[in-house]
Amino acid sequence: MTQLTVPDGALGSSIFAIQLAHGYRTVPTLWERRTARDADEEQVLVASRRSTIERSTRGCARIQGVLDHLSIQCADLEASAGFYDKTLATIGGQRIMDFGDTIGYGVPPMPDFWLGRQTTGHGFRESHIAFSAPDRAGVDAFFEAAKLAGAEVLHPPRVWPEYHANYYGGFVRDPDGNNVEAVCHLSE
Repeated sequence: MTQLTVPDGALGSSIFAIQLAHGYRTVPTLWERRTARDADEEQVLVASRRSTIERSTRGCARIQGVLDHLSIQCADLEASAGFYDKTLATIGGQRIMDFGDTIGYGVPPMPDFWLGRQTTGHGFRESHIAFSAPDRAGVDAFFEAAKLAGAEVLHPPRVWPEYHANYYGGFVRDPDGNNVEAVCHLSE
């Protein structure tokens, strides 16, 4: 296992350490393709949150990414919580915190996806939420769990070459009508 040093206080550093310990493979992100020369100097590790950690030859790590957490409002919190309890379990996510009107999901110890009761705004505005699966089987399992939970199928899992050669994703609607995807960026 590769040991990485993450600066104290870096947002989500413990989550990245857990994800790396569980064997996430070394691959470049869609936006950061590396040349062979660059690959000799550093690796890009894709964690399940789709943020990246770069490791230089000196072993220092730098976290890149802009998303720390996401929260959505739900018309029926209980229905949405049941849906996400079932689907996120298939890709390693779980309910971590529950404050009654707010529920946090993610990879322990810190939630990065939150549900709450709809308290602001009028009407509905669709969101697209993509969850990272560790492999293609995880995408398939997420998709099947979503169907069993009553989700509307938008697109069955398949390779989406218009995004990149290894983009494998499946899309459904959650109980509030959001476009929810499980995606894997690794080859088979």
